[in-house]
Amino acid sequence: MLTYGEGIDILNRYGIPIAKGGLAKSTEEAIEIASRIGYPVALKVISPEASHKTEANAVKLDVKSDSELLEAYQEVTDNLKKYDSKAVIAGVLIQEMMKNGTEVIVGVSRDPQFGPVILFGLGGIFVEILRDVSLRVLPLTWYDAVQMIKEIKGHGILEGFRERPRADIGAITNILLNVSRLSMDLKDSILEMDLNPVIVQSDGNGAKVIDFRFLVPNSSQPSVLREVAKQ
Repeated sequence: MLTYGEGIDILNRYGIPIAKGGLAKSTEEAIEIASRIGYPVALKVISPEASHKTEANAVKLDVKSDSELLEAYQEVTDNLKKYDSKAVIAGVLIQEMMKNGTEVIVGVSRDPQFGPVILFGLGGIFVEILRDVSLRVLPLTWYDAVQMIKEIKGHGILEGFRERPRADIGAITNILLNVSRLSMDLKDSILEMDLNPVIVQSDGNGAKVIDFRFLVPNSSQPSVLREVAKQ
């Protein structure tokens, strides 16, 4: 997998919005990042051995103060070591808390016959159970992106349901189109990409990627970064 920093570079280059945050390698750095972005924050251990951080209990949400942060930092790193004693910890991501939004997923994989294929659906920890997704062969047009959003069974949730406000569907559309462009530019280097969850706020308030994963062939990693540098 690409490192956190490399993934951030790629997403930024393609205009894909990411929740504010920073990677801390000490409690001092964690406090400095939290003070910069403001409480409450979320903590997530970044490790190649913890692609599913919730399974390792390596996530702590809604941390509201320096004292809570110090306790949470120790807790998530200890939990990862219990989950995998050989895990290499690259750092702890200190990230703004995104509340009151809807979680969606955007993913890309390489089909041996059709090439890059994009997936969209309701996201978070239940995506593998619900399997409420739409698929398209890349590249996408604006019409394709709009239709992908409308095709999922949970589309009514995005349109607003009872007291839930309408989600920012325009922001989702833009993310799908930018992911399409990214995937076509780097189609020879990226095997898989997952943006999950993406938190979508109410209409007009945007959407931000909370977690992501890029899978590349070992021999391709330098070429991915070179291609991004050309953009």
